Amino acid sequence: MQNTIRVHCALLAAKDHVNLSLYDGGIVPDPEGIITAGHDNKTARTISFRQSEPVNTAALITMLKQIIANNRAGGWRKLKNS
Repeated sequence: MQNTIRVHCALLAAKDHVNLSLYDGGIVPDPEGIITAGHDNKTARTISFRQSEPVNTAALITMLKQIIANNRAGGWRKLKNS
């Protein structure tokens, strides 16, 4: 049986954009500046995608991989306290 690693997230479709809320993303670096809300949040952040704007796919994948690595290392609560 393989270990299951989850990235807790939520998608919210609005009239002119889609929000991706990343839980456990509060300690993940954002060097490309793709986070649009929740910068000071300890547990979650949001990325808004608008139809007219390109998606920084490489930065998004890097961020998701870091969240997965953090989950494998025990989660953000454990990492934040160490």
